[in-house]
Amino acid sequence: MEKPIYLDNNATTKLDPRVFEKMKPYFEEEFGNPASQSHCYGWEAELAVKNARVEVAKLLNASPKHIFWTSGATESNNIAILGLIKHLIYSQKVKPHIITSSVEHKAVLDVFKHCENFGAEVSIAPVNEFGQVELSTLEDLRKENTAFISVMAANNEIGTCNKLEAIGAWCKKHDIVFHTDAAQAMGKIPINVETMNIDLLSLSGHKMYGPKGVGALYVNLDNPKVKLSPLMFGGGQEGGLRPGTLNVPGIVGLGEASKIALLQFDEENKKNCSLRDHLINEVLSNIPQAKLNGHPTERLSNNINFSFKDLSADLFALGLSGLAVSSGSACSSKSSSSSYVLRAIGVEDKLAKASLRIGLGRFTKKEDIDLCCSKIKGLFK
Repeated sequence: MEKPIYLDNNATTKLDPRVFEKMKPYFEEEFGNPASQSHCYGWEAELAVKNARVEVAKLLNASPKHIFWTSGATESNNIAILGLIKHLIYSQKVKPHIITSSVEHKAVLDVFKHCENFGAEVSIAPVNEFGQVELSTLEDLRKENTAFISVMAANNEIGTCNKLEAIGAWCKKHDIVFHTDAAQAMGKIPINVETMNIDLLSLSGHKMYGPKGVGALYVNLDNPKVKLSPLMFGGGQEGGLRPGTLNVPGIVGLGEASKIALLQFDEENKKNCSLRDHLINEVLSNIPQAKLNGHPTERLSNNINFSFKDLSADLFALGLSGLAVSSGSACSSKSSSSSYVLRAIGVEDKLAKASLRIGLGRFTKKEDIDLCCSKIKGLFK
């Protein structure tokens, strides 16, 4: 059976063949443990990990010593948030006030909720109609004991990008540690941890044409307020912050994916923006029932999210056969309720359930978008 055209790149991306080729030797010939320092197998693995750390750092304009390996953005978020809050509460003996937004990934929202069990005071910031966190909202929520803020770089469902530089400057002004979940943003918007005053940043390999099961956490070790208590113990790898034998093939893959993302950044985003805008314009100009969710311009180059009035969500499976698309976030697709992200930006429940997310990617072609457009139009004939 012929597989459908893949248009769900916000859920995961295909492993770039160049990344796979870079990884292959570390499954076969170069299989050493980087912690083994008495022979060449360990030395080769250690060098590969070191080189990958450099490539990830380049993508963020960071120092390689500030990059820590994890299994993905979910783990990075947990280490960043829980690690900081535990340090503040148990080592500094303070009860911190922490802020995040209502449209964050569950890997942030659920961790914030868990922090209340340790005594942290949590505020959930509402967003504007496009899904952005506004500085005025943060200012209204700020308290004397506000110590930490987590705001995503770009939303995984509606593609809206936050103004990271402005938020980072505000956090620096008020001496607040700033974390961003950048899993969706890597390779799609410029990220500069220095100019954006980002203290902690989470990313995943599988969102940027790298392998699943590997990610990284950027930690600004130069900021004395950024102190993380480890969540796991044993082994001492990654400075004790994330112990355990390193996933060398995955790390090599993430390094190569970061290198390619930086090299192809302008070309790839120009192509995706062109395809994205073509599809948006075709749908909105031909289907009065269609509504674009998220910011019209300040959005990821590869994300489109529509809601359709008077269209049952059940019709998507029939009308869009041959296309691999998503009716919401892959991380919450098992839920029968409508998207909390769409509800947060004011989309009514019935309309939120009739929503469609289309994720373009590196391997998406013009004819794929033309077919997608034709099938969406066919839903209303």
